[in-house]
Amino acid sequence: MPKLKSNRGAAKRFARTGGGHFKRAQSFHNHILTKKASKRKRQLRGTTLVHESDERAIRRLLPV
Repeated sequence: MPKLKSNRGAAKRFARTGGGHFKRAQSFHNHILTKKASKRKRQLRGTTLVHESDERAIRRLLPV
């Protein structure tokens, strides 16, 4: 059986955690930052976990 290829776009956006979940960056933190409050921009810096309803799709994109 051939090796499974991971989706390279997804590989750059998601990382697997030790517990088997996936972490991701927050959206809305790339451009048009002048109108966003400092508190909002600061809170968008961190990472969060992918919602459990989306994990199956991410797992199919990143098979290993």
